[in-house]
Amino acid sequence: MEYASNPKTNFDYEILETIEAGLVLEGHEVKAIKTGKASIKGSYVKILNGEPYLVGATISPYQPANTPKDYDPQRSRKLLLSKKEISALIGTSQAHGLTLVPLKIYGKKGRLKLLIGIARGKKKYDKREAIKRKDVQRSKERGTFEE
Repeated sequence: MEYASNPKTNFDYEILETIEAGLVLEGHEVKAIKTGKASIKGSYVKILNGEPYLVGATISPYQPANTPKDYDPQRSRKLLLSKKEISALIGTSQAHGLTLVPLKIYGKKGRLKLLIGIARGKKKYDKREAIKRKDVQRSKERGTFEE
């Protein structure tokens, strides 16, 4: 089941490869995500001290009255990956023009997972082409397409 997604990533980036990662969360954060109070829009994956972190994701409090006083909804959350995957991420993140973007948070076997995309930013003309293709496809479906 998908709990949060980042819809602009396919428009802004060309996804080259995806990796599944676990998330280090507190109990109330898991409940909040499962009730749909999470957003990964505008967030990214950053490697700090050889460990990957999800930066900029917002997880609103599950029960605002019961959350800890020092809770920060936008704190950086550590990602769980194998050493081999981490070294591969470090290599690709240092490559020219590649970024690590979170695509979606979903459940798998009772655990929450984050799908990370290794992506290259699209240029403005690539975005225009994508919009044109969508418009043509939409008009074909309606039956109003004329060449």
